[in-house]
Amino acid sequence: MTQASHGEPVQRFKTHRRTITETDIVNFVNVVGLHEPFFIDMAYIRENMTGSHRSRFAPGPMIISLGMGLLATYVAGIIERTLKDHEVGAFGGMTGLQARLRGALFPGDTIHVEGEARLLPKTSRGYTLMALQHLVINQRGETIADFTETLTFLPREVGPV
Repeated sequence: MTQASHGEPVQRFKTHRRTITETDIVNFVNVVGLHEPFFIDMAYIRENMTGSHRSRFAPGPMIISLGMGLLATYVAGIIERTLKDHEVGAFGGMTGLQARLRGALFPGDTIHVEGEARLLPKTSRGYTLMALQHLVINQRGETIADFTETLTFLPREVGPV
């Protein structure tokens, strides 16, 4: 554990790895309805894209979803350690997401997530905010996505939701 610039503890983490398949990408595209030619028409991709993008690649929302999923088995412990010694109420949900996509994700790539959780200053209404930063990193050590979820915890006196 280290200290953030405003004195709050920072919990650093690193997840397990996962290799992405073409089936993963096709299933995601179909589930969310991203039926754009970039994701469903291989002839279009070969005719209109360049370089490594002339083969199937994952949509940006999939990279973010995979990053959240890789962290899912660890997140309860990370939140608990980050909130240690802080009086907070019930979990209020994810209230923000800021993302930057930096690279592509292709079938056969293996990714993991590294990042940190840190508390932000309480809001004027007494809500506790936590920034949960994710760096999605491929097998070559390249960061292909950098995104931060903002989690909200209700004031202690509000009680369970």
